[in-house]
Amino acid sequence: MNVPTYLDRIGYNGSLTPKAETLRSLHRAHMLTVPFENLDISLGRPIVCDEVRFLQKVVTEHRGGFCYELNGAFAALLRELGFQVTMLSARVCRDDGSEGPDFDHMTLRVDLDQTWIADVGFGDSFVEPLRLDPGLEQEQSGRRYRITESGDRFLYAATSGDAWKGQYSFDLRPRRLSEFGAMCHYQQTSPDSHFTRKRICSLATPDGRITLSDDTFIETRDAQRKERTLAAEESRAVLLERFGVDLPG
Repeated sequence: MNVPTYLDRIGYNGSLTPKAETLRSLHRAHMLTVPFENLDISLGRPIVCDEVRFLQKVVTEHRGGFCYELNGAFAALLRELGFQVTMLSARVCRDDGSEGPDFDHMTLRVDLDQTWIADVGFGDSFVEPLRLDPGLEQEQSGRRYRITESGDRFLYAATSGDAWKGQYSFDLRPRRLSEFGAMCHYQQTSPDSHFTRKRICSLATPDGRITLSDDTFIETRDAQRKERTLAAEESRAVLLERFGVDLPG
């Protein structure tokens, strides 16, 4: 891996010492520069659970990706910098209260003096990593987050208005990248996967978030939401100008 090139990709020029402040700064930089997107699926470009492919796409091609790609690439960067990183399998919470299967999502455990959950691949989520401290409420930009423990599983939840809403659950069993391969294939091929139902490109901003959902551009700034429908020829320009994504072909 070319670490300087990766750091340049995310606009980071701070400390590289494996400590909590470095992790927070790297995580934030990643969230503000590398979009969560599934555009390769509609382009018919297979996504394979391979670290080299992830790094090529995110760093060299200046693209984003979904959880396996983004957290897979970020884990590789952190390890190269000397962080102790573990891939974890997560089950995404559904609207009806049930959960998806194992490997539905990849999140990361980072062990320093304290244990942290890092996740740059869950879309509209925490911009800086969360301490794995069950029950502790952690606030970022006016939104609250917490991780609770039940048996051998942990539930990550975030506030939605005044209510808490579960986002995903996970356990602490170390996983290998290859174990996510079958679900990665499912997510990009099954008609039951929400990733095959719409195109999405979403990026955190210093005061909110921008999202392109099919042909609708949504911008949230200081909790104020605006959206507009784009003409077909506008989408490509918006992807390049607002997200830094230049699609192939």
